[in-house]
Amino acid sequence: MPDKASKQELNKKAARAGFFFVFMQMLVRGVTFLLTPVYTRLVSKAQYGELRVYESWLLIIVPVMSLSLYRSIERAKYDHEDDFDHYVSSVVMCSYISIIICVSVISLFFFKLFTDRTDMDLLMYIYMIFYTFAYTATLSFQRREKQMMRYKANTAASALMMIPAVLLSIALLYWGNINNMKDSLVDLRIIGYFSPQIIGGLILAVIMFKQGGAKPDISYWKYAVAYSLPLIPETLSIQIMNQADKIMVKNMTGAENAGAFSLATTVSFIIWIVEDAVWGAWQPWLYEKINRGEDKDIKKPWYTIVGVFAFFSWALVVFGPELIIILGGKKYADAVYLVAPMVTGTLFRFFSNIFSAIENYEKKTVFCGIGTVCAMILNIVLNYYFIGHFGYQAAAFTTAASYLCLLIIQGILESLVCGRRIVSLGLMSLICAVLFGVNLLSIYLYDLNWYIRWIFFAFVSIILYVVFRKRLNGLISLLLKRR
Repeated sequence: MPDKASKQELNKKAARAGFFFVFMQMLVRGVTFLLTPVYTRLVSKAQYGELRVYESWLLIIVPVMSLSLYRSIERAKYDHEDDFDHYVSSVVMCSYISIIICVSVISLFFFKLFTDRTDMDLLMYIYMIFYTFAYTATLSFQRREKQMMRYKANTAASALMMIPAVLLSIALLYWGNINNMKDSLVDLRIIGYFSPQIIGGLILAVIMFKQGGAKPDISYWKYAVAYSLPLIPETLSIQIMNQADKIMVKNMTGAENAGAFSLATTVSFIIWIVEDAVWGAWQPWLYEKINRGEDKDIKKPWYTIVGVFAFFSWALVVFGPELIIILGGKKYADAVYLVAPMVTGTLFRFFSNIFSAIENYEKKTVFCGIGTVCAMILNIVLNYYFIGHFGYQAAAFTTAASYLCLLIIQGILESLVCGRRIVSLGLMSLICAVLFGVNLLSIYLYDLNWYIRWIFFAFVSIILYVVFRKRLNGLISLLLKRR
């Protein structure tokens, strides 16, 4: 067992690196969110919905064509630490072979069927191909750097791709508007937004091949495929759950409703950015703790994270009207009633990660897909029924319910498959139920004047800080401690 000094050193290293990673990821990825009001005013409501649906298809296609082999990188760090860079480069090469095969089959035999079903024109299809190669490399690079607790290169790469992508896409949209090219705005945004990401991702691929060697290792391919292939249903199911709502809303009720739904999704993206950044910083420390047999050290900081995110989600709900007006304007006003279920559902997805962590670490990856596939099927079935009977707004509530089911299923599987549990499933389920109720009830605050709502929020915030200040101050001290 590691001694106390070793534990403290790991905690300090993870806290310092994690704090930097979370801050910089929020800064870089937040650029896209902060400029959403510009996007929504440069394109029509229908065009905004079309763009978001295209992005949804990309997020589904990438993990399938690449076989999700990048998912093996975090765990491989402990089995192939002495040759880690070579492992990563081999994984990227194997993913590229899979992508080439998939693209060849679609292009030769199913091109019209594929483009018709996804509503892609030729430009969209070409960018999909290049983006799949580039984003696979980007994900592999990010996971390698994150697991090694090296965040400077990771953040720099993200910044050098995302900031030019956002600025160039806005510039092209503005140019298209002033030159009376409004019918081409979707294509202009795709060119501006994805070109820098494609160039950056392919550069990262070259860097990884240079660092790890271009010679493939078949044993690494077997390891990656054995670990990642069972995770494809999980990866695909999560992406389908994330994206199916917008696709189904568009197909069942029209592109304008998909635009409104997508804007509400953008509000939930605020907390998604922070969740993703925090989990990215948390996971290396979590795996190290599991590897050392120090599971008991995980509970207290996790419940602190749960409490912080619960408050954060409630804050987004309280200020939902202001966020919708800022992001989209009055034409999206009805989307405010979707904020509470969508933000809460996103949180349930984040909380479910703590239950699947043990399964992934123990390489029981086939079971991780069971829960997500069940939740995905449930989500699609509920969407089909409730959107048809109650309108597009129902999709927000069905997705939240599906993510709650995902959390419960993953918690049960963790105990059954691995024979142990990091945190209490019963307590987490209770927290989620209470949080869902509080956020939904907070919708009634929208009937009050804005200043009354703000005063109420400030009053509750002060009370919560007084009650939990010791734990919060301890967390802040850990993050800011230099030695």
